[in-house]
Amino acid sequence: MSYAAQHLKETAEIIARIAPADCEKCVAELRAVRERGGRLFILGVGGSAANASHAVNDFRKIAGIECYAPTDNVSELTARTNDEGWASVFVEWLRGSRLNTKDALLVFSVGGGSLEKNVSPNLVHALQLAKQVGARVIGIVGKDGGFTAQVADACVIVPVVNPGNITPHSEAFQAVLWHLFVSHPDLKVAQTKWESVR
Repeated sequence: MSYAAQHLKETAEIIARIAPADCEKCVAELRAVRERGGRLFILGVGGSAANASHAVNDFRKIAGIECYAPTDNVSELTARTNDEGWASVFVEWLRGSRLNTKDALLVFSVGGGSLEKNVSPNLVHALQLAKQVGARVIGIVGKDGGFTAQVADACVIVPVVNPGNITPHSEAFQAVLWHLFVSHPDLKVAQTKWESVR
């Protein structure tokens, strides 16, 4: 079997194993954020940060949810990293944004964060703040979901079908799943361009 065939086979296996009920629970949480006038903050590091930027556009434009990604402000991100350290960049950004009980975090992460393993501690500290202030937590994560899956109110874990491809599949499925969310009839409020062109 070629690598291309293997990768596509793995992708199909992942799709077959994702629970639609988990997706529906995430959509319900996102709709509730919009209905109560809350904001959605999307957190991600590396490739997940790039996905967060794209998703902000979709949640704002297609789903009508006020939405932000801290990584979109590179000046603040680098200033905080330089002055205070990487582990606190998200939590301090969220404090400055007055994160509150109306709001929600949406975490895109391969591992979900772990203080014990010192992986994405910035996500863990942001999630701890969210729980302290009563903000909701939604996740699209890979592997075992880490700290995100432990504390999330709704979460989709991308199943591992090949331990050598956890990162590419996790990051790819972030896009599949957030596009599912914004296309869902319970969230979609604006028609997308190519579907409206006749």
